[in-house]
Amino acid sequence: MKGKYTRLKLKMLLLVVLGTLAAGAAGIFLLEVVIDGVLQDPFARFFLWVAQALFGQSQEDAANCYQLYIRNNKSEILTLCIMVLMLVAFYLAMGRFTHWLEDIRTATRRVVEEREEPVALPRELSPIQDDLNAIRIQLAAQARAARETEQRKGDLVAFLAHDLKTPLTSVVGYLTLLHDDPGLDPEQRAKFTGIALDKALRLEELLGEFFDITKMDLDSGAGEKVPIQLSMLLEQLADEFYPLFAEKKLTCAPDIQPHLVVRGDPDKLARVFDNVLRNAVSYSIPGGTVEVLAQAVGNGAEITIRDEGLEIPEGELANIFEKFYRLDAARSTRTGGAGLGLAIAKEIVELHGGSIRCESNGRLTSFVITLPLYRGGSV
Repeated sequence: MKGKYTRLKLKMLLLVVLGTLAAGAAGIFLLEVVIDGVLQDPFARFFLWVAQALFGQSQEDAANCYQLYIRNNKSEILTLCIMVLMLVAFYLAMGRFTHWLEDIRTATRRVVEEREEPVALPRELSPIQDDLNAIRIQLAAQARAARETEQRKGDLVAFLAHDLKTPLTSVVGYLTLLHDDPGLDPEQRAKFTGIALDKALRLEELLGEFFDITKMDLDSGAGEKVPIQLSMLLEQLADEFYPLFAEKKLTCAPDIQPHLVVRGDPDKLARVFDNVLRNAVSYSIPGGTVEVLAQAVGNGAEITIRDEGLEIPEGELANIFEKFYRLDAARSTRTGGAGLGLAIAKEIVELHGGSIRCESNGRLTSFVITLPLYRGGSV
């Protein structure tokens, strides 16, 4: 970084040195050639002619003026001429500098206008050229990501309309059936009521994801942070998920190191593990195992939630934490939510100074969450 502008500084120093040498050479030329050299007589005669012809002085008065103002002030005249010439040289050098500034201005405008061709500047400005091209690439990537996000958001609106319409139609249909047919036996009535309730809960889940991500966007804080017994929180969540595990014939295999304490917002961290566990349940194969592992690694707590299910292609691993991203191509209303659960989890984890990543080896998919351990005392 220190030597990035060496070429520019050398070029400016060269211009200054050349200007100074040119001014000095011109001054010496005036002194040695014009005043005291081969042009002395022509210059003296010219001075006398000007004094006599233009100012009406006699030959004797003109000669006295020449002696008084020229011969007796050679050093002063030389100094004045050199100063004038150095100012001219400095002005020319500044012209070159302002030309560089204009080049930078033009290049910056090209970056702002998001032109595709790379910025090209003189060699002396190559560090600025590299920085502007890096900014251009970054802006282009951000613009592309924004367009992709908007596209996914637009697609999701259509998907959500379908996903909302399907359970809503079922809710209305079964409630209408219950309302219009009072002769249904209790078993049928209980069955239809259960289906309607299940579809209504599905609607609540979808809408809840949208409300949650909107709240996260508006409130970027991590909430009030307090010491949390992470081990107890994970064990409690694993117990609460027993009905979902049983419904899909899944086995939960917890291996949680005791007395892991982190500092954060309990509700938001619970939502993180809830979202990841729901994702594991949704994509696990029936009869598989969901592992919940937690241990201290260095200064952090590493939580791994692993399931047996569909392989996630390597190219998709970086996208699953983006807002509005849906991995399942079929968009089954039974697998995956609105594409916001993992995005919410990622935002919450990062607000707590942690990280989350996904690994997939073809049979097992693991979500690894790291949070800083709290060393402030027991809870």
